[in-house]
Amino acid sequence: MTCFTYGQDKKYVTVKKSYEVMGGDFDITVISVDEELGYIYIQEALAEVQRIEKLISSWDAESETSLINKNAGIKPVPVSWELFKLIERSIQISEITNGAFDITFTPLNDLWKLDGSMESMPTTANVKARQARIGYRNIVLNSKDQTVFLRKKGMRISFGGIGKGFAADKAKALLVSKDVKAGIINLDGDITSWGTKVTGDKWLIGVVNPDLKGGIASWIPILESSVATTSSDGNFIMSGNKKYTHILNPKTGFPATGINSVSVFAKSAELSDALATSIFVMGLDAGLALINQLGDTEVIIVDSANKMYKSNGVLLN
Repeated sequence: MTCFTYGQDKKYVTVKKSYEVMGGDFDITVISVDEELGYIYIQEALAEVQRIEKLISSWDAESETSLINKNAGIKPVPVSWELFKLIERSIQISEITNGAFDITFTPLNDLWKLDGSMESMPTTANVKARQARIGYRNIVLNSKDQTVFLRKKGMRISFGGIGKGFAADKAKALLVSKDVKAGIINLDGDITSWGTKVTGDKWLIGVVNPDLKGGIASWIPILESSVATTSSDGNFIMSGNKKYTHILNPKTGFPATGINSVSVFAKSAELSDALATSIFVMGLDAGLALINQLGDTEVIIVDSANKMYKSNGVLLN
């Protein structure tokens, strides 16, 4: 714990805690007037992330997401406005990425067991059969009735490419609403920040140089902004000499290739998360072209040859 005079006359302290939630690490730092209050804020942020996890979980049989999936091809399901708007934003990202991002990809996930349990590669016929059940254009939203309907039986949605960013943003919004002066949240690689450290310095994140075998190439300040990284370091399988990552391309039905990692810098963790997943699928040229057209958004891409590329606004020291 560090104690400094922050801004005006008050003394502020830095309070940190780590948890396991949403299948990953949740590291949170808040700047507070005292340590005890800081831990209360952190507990409230954790509870908010757990609430979001329950809302969007496709594993919880009672969640709104599971109810949508159970009624695919049967009937529309009334949902909370919060989930309705998340699905609406997910569809918008699908549209701007030409389908590289798609929350209906879940049937493919069942086929590609990239956790070491898959004994043979799926056949093209099996992949095509699963692909027939995916497609974001088959999600029907009715804002008047606040319902979600999946047109095809066997369709399912999940939020693996956007949910953690969404949860990080919600935790941040809760703390900001309680007048927490500053903090940084890292939910399994989806990072969002506000304010500054007690010293007045900006929060920094390290950019790994692929040529340094994990060494930091540069430190980038993040001020009132977010960053998310999607990488091929997670689950994957080798077949022949080819590496198949856990990031699936909804348009081909096969794992994405050609990229090792994507880090997207944007105002929200949700957008950073979704775009990092999208660009991993889209590939280097299309990904850079998209980001260079968007405002307040930047990207660093490392390709499968470990060469680093960046969008126009990224300045590395």
